[in-house]
Amino acid sequence: MTTVPIPRQPSPAPDMSGTAPSPDMTPVFALKELVSRLHREHNKVQDLLSSLGFALRSFTNLNQFLELTPLIASRVTDADGGALILFKPNGQMRLERIHCQDSRQSQSIRKALEIATNQLMGTNSSGGKTVPLTNFTAALDQQVSRFLGADIQFFGTAILAKTVERGRLYVFSRDPNYEWTETRQKLVRLVADQTAVAIATDELTVELRKKERLDRELEIGAEIQYQLLPRQCPKIEGIELAARCQTANRVGGDYYDFIPAHYDQASPTQGLNESERWSITIGDVMGKGVPAGLIMTMLRGMLRAEVLNGHSPARILQHLNHVMYADLENSNRFVTLFYSEYDAQTRLLDYSNAAHNPPLLWKAASQTLERLDTLGMLIGLDVDTQYYNAQVQLNPGDTLIYFTDGFTDAANPNGDRYDEDNLSKDFQWACYHYRSPQEILDYLFNCVQQFIGAERQAGDDMTLIVMRLQSPEAASD
Repeated sequence: MTTVPIPRQPSPAPDMSGTAPSPDMTPVFALKELVSRLHREHNKVQDLLSSLGFALRSFTNLNQFLELTPLIASRVTDADGGALILFKPNGQMRLERIHCQDSRQSQSIRKALEIATNQLMGTNSSGGKTVPLTNFTAALDQQVSRFLGADIQFFGTAILAKTVERGRLYVFSRDPNYEWTETRQKLVRLVADQTAVAIATDELTVELRKKERLDRELEIGAEIQYQLLPRQCPKIEGIELAARCQTANRVGGDYYDFIPAHYDQASPTQGLNESERWSITIGDVMGKGVPAGLIMTMLRGMLRAEVLNGHSPARILQHLNHVMYADLENSNRFVTLFYSEYDAQTRLLDYSNAAHNPPLLWKAASQTLERLDTLGMLIGLDVDTQYYNAQVQLNPGDTLIYFTDGFTDAANPNGDRYDEDNLSKDFQWACYHYRSPQEILDYLFNCVQQFIGAERQAGDDMTLIVMRLQSPEAASD
């Protein structure tokens, strides 16, 4: 019987303390090293993603952020590089950014990606106009895979901003043993999502700046328009006036004016309040906002020039229609205008109407209402339309209101309009109970506001002029 000797295990070398380590210490050291390495990798990924998050919060330039996107995506996945391709609103796409650890390979990678995008756009265009593909991103991934070559492992994910794909983020590696694990794919998608947030934030910032510029321009327009409307009512012998223009937007299309009809050009120092004949006019440009405000400004200048010629109200409207017809026709907008002239000596009111809401006259003697109207089309609708003159004798105590359709068209939450019937009833009540035109004006505005709702804003510009003839007793006071 042969005895096989059992080799003796070598004695472990003593440590510095002179104590021999346990036989199972080597696996423990390996496990500790693995845990330590994983911990370092985890911290590295967290640090990189934190840096990207900091850039997202602090960078004001989108290009600065996009520089980091392929770099961070490749670092968190231990890949060789990354590339960012963005889609433009016109359907074009462009290689926006690329990062590659090996600068020598960077040029070849860039060339491959540019060829891939150019090839795809070449098959996706016709006559200079982009034709959308049914599977655009799949086709792009195929082109990228084709031109990068089979020896490169790559992964691509969408950059989605507001549910719209704005580009693709690609990460690639030349390591044949490199695998796109689920964790690595999630990290790339996380970087892509932060990139989408940066793109959307930049677009919102651009829109906000545009809005701020537009708001400033609207403020300037509103200020100019406010300066063009009468700052206060003139003092005319024998009558009292009150007026207000309340715009739905900052710039409106309503217009009213008081113009001395017999301005003495030979005596420029003569006060405007000394004129014995005044034009009182109110108008409305179809539409609201800046376009209507610009037309209103043009109308004001032309009307003031026409008044100085001393023509009748109908002739003035005729001239305005001829002069403004071409501009209004091109803009597809029209103007309603009621023009009147009051003679303080005779208390006669001459007027002509271009399809504006007829003013309401409350006769104090008979306590009845009368509508002041003449035939005539909107200014700018028909170059050959005819306008007609009319005249009414006013007496002490009579009250007249000029208004725009913002009053009668004002609607409550149920969709019911305030209409002219309600305005007439409230106007008559005010004439019975108030003597001051300002009180009547305030009362009528309050009536409309209560009708539409205390917290609601009128949908259209509202303008009102109240004119009341003084009684002899009030005039002497």
